Amino acid sequence: MSASDSRARLLDIIRKRSFGRGEITLASGRKSDFYFNLKPTMLDAEGAALLAELTLDALQGENIDYVGGLEMGAVPLAGAIAQLSFMRGKPIQAFFVRKKPKEHGARLSVEGLAPGETLAGKRIVIVEDVTTTGGSAIKAAEAVRDAGGNIVMVFTMVDRQEGATEGFQEAKLPFRSLYTASEFLKN
Repeated sequence: MSASDSRARLLDIIRKRSFGRGEITLASGRKSDFYFNLKPTMLDAEGAALLAELTLDALQGENIDYVGGLEMGAVPLAGAIAQLSFMRGKPIQAFFVRKKPKEHGARLSVEGLAPGETLAGKRIVIVEDVTTTGGSAIKAAEAVRDAGGNIVMVFTMVDRQEGATEGFQEAKLPFRSLYTASEFLKN
């Protein structure tokens, strides 16, 4: 399938499985008349494969060491991207940042690293399923920077176009998206 066919197919999957109309309160506290719940797409076999494929294609040439982001949305994304990168012969490792460290065990904020493995000096892309203001990704980026990682960019599957671009500019984080809300709101 060509890149444009893959993109069109994934847009169709997201529209059918993860996009809806109706009043909803977003994580940011804002009200909206449309929503994206990307979990049904991320956990769909074809949807997961296409998300990983299109993300890796978009990141080509960036020399990424790791992908990760704040739980929960980043977990299935990072796993699918890591798996496909290995299958393509250019492995990118994955991790996620807890919203708050566990209160038992190692009490880690960054999860998924092997003993002795570190993000220090590594080139990292923060991935996110849906971005509204960017607050969750900025929180993940802060944890990664605290761990010594170099944030190359924040990459989201869907930008709701409600302030994230400005928030990331202010945080000095490059930002790109696979889709924008306007692509789903056209019809």
